[in-house]
Amino acid sequence: MKNYKLIIGILLLLISSTLSAQDELNNYLKIAAENNPELKVRFNEYMAALEVAPQVNALPDPQIAFGYFISPVETRVGPMQFKLTASQMFPWFGTLKAKENAAIEAAKAKYELFEETKSRLFNDVRAAYFNLWLNKKAMAITIENLEILETFQKLAEIKIEAGLVSMVDEYRLEMEINELKNQLALLKDKERFLETTFNNLLDVNSDIPVEVPVDLWTNDFPLSKQAALDSVALFNHQLLSLEIQQSALAYKREVAEQMGKPNINVGFDYTFIGKGNNNMSGKDAFVFPMVGITIPLYRNKYKAMIQEVVYLEAAKTDEKVNKTNLLETLFEKGWNNYLDANRRIELYKIQLELAQKSMHLLETEYITGSKNFEEILRMERKVLAYNLEGEKAKADKQAAISFINYLMGK
Repeated sequence: MKNYKLIIGILLLLISSTLSAQDELNNYLKIAAENNPELKVRFNEYMAALEVAPQVNALPDPQIAFGYFISPVETRVGPMQFKLTASQMFPWFGTLKAKENAAIEAAKAKYELFEETKSRLFNDVRAAYFNLWLNKKAMAITIENLEILETFQKLAEIKIEAGLVSMVDEYRLEMEINELKNQLALLKDKERFLETTFNNLLDVNSDIPVEVPVDLWTNDFPLSKQAALDSVALFNHQLLSLEIQQSALAYKREVAEQMGKPNINVGFDYTFIGKGNNNMSGKDAFVFPMVGITIPLYRNKYKAMIQEVVYLEAAKTDEKVNKTNLLETLFEKGWNNYLDANRRIELYKIQLELAQKSMHLLETEYITGSKNFEEILRMERKVLAYNLEGEKAKADKQAAISFINYLMGK
C-alpha cells in the first residue's frame, strides 16, 4: 500500500512539473504576443484597414458656390446682386455599400495576416525554446560523461602504478576528456546565441536567462493525420486571408460595374435681388430643384476596370491553389518529422539501455584486467551519442507538433 501511494505521488509530481514547464512556455508566448515588433506592425496595419470603410462609405463632399454680379442683371423685380449655389452628388444606388463591403473584407484579410504572423511567431518561439532546452540538456549529458571519464582516469592511474596496463590508456583517456571539454565549450558558446535569439523574439533584454525544464514533456499529437490535414485546409490563416481577399475582389467588381452607371447631382440656387428702379422692393428668388447626372460615355474605361478585377480574381484563385499545394507539402514534411521523432525516441531508448548494460560489463571486465580500454572508450562514445540523440528526438517531436499546429492556424 505504501509503495502504491509512493508511485501515485511520483506520477503526480511528474505531471505537475510537466504542466509547470508548459505554463512557463505559455508565459513566454504571452510576452512575445505583447512585445514582438513584427506582430505590432501587422496589428497596426489591420487597425489602419478598419479606418478605410468609414471613408469610402461617405458621400462626396457637397459643393457650394458663390457668385457676385459686378454689373447687376436687371430683372422685372430688381437687379440680381449675388447668387449662392449648393449641390450634392449621389453615386448610383449600391455603389457606396459595395465600396464599404470591399473595405471591410480587405480589413478582415489584414486580420488573418495578423493571426498568421502570430501563429508563425509562436512556432518560432517554441522552436527556439526547444533548441535552447536541447543545448542545456546536451551540456548536462556532456558534463555527466566527463565525470565518468574522470573516474576511469583515476582507475587507469591505479592500474598503471600497479603495472597492469600501459600509459596508452592514460593518453587515450586524456584525449577523450579534451574532446569532451571542447564540445562542452562549444555548447556554452551556442547557449549564448540561442538565448539571444529567443529573447529577441520576445523583444526583451538579451541578457535575461531563459528558464527551461530539466526534462521535456512527451505529449503526443492528439489528431489523426487526415483530421489535421482537414484542419489545415479549413483554418490556415494564409488560406483564410486569400478567401477573404477573393470576397473583397467580388465587391470591387461590383464597384467597377456601378462606376459605369450615372451619378445623380441634386442642388438649388439662391439669388439675391436688389431694389429696382421701379421702386419695387428686392425679392429673393429660389430655383429648385436643380438635378443633373453624369453620363458615362467612355465605356472602354469602365470595361477595363471590370476586366482588371476579373484578372485579379483569377490570379487570386490560382494563388490559393498554389498555397494549398505548398501547405500540403509542408504538412507532409512536418508529419514525417513527427513520426520519425517518435521512432527515434523508441530506438535510442533501447539503444541507450543496451549500450549502458554493455558499458557496465566492460567496466567490470576492465577492472579484472581482461578487456582492452579502447573498447570501453568506444562504448562510452555510443552511450553519449545515444543519450544525445534520444534527447534530440524529444525536442524534434515537440517542434514537429508545434509546426503542425502552426499550419492548422493554432
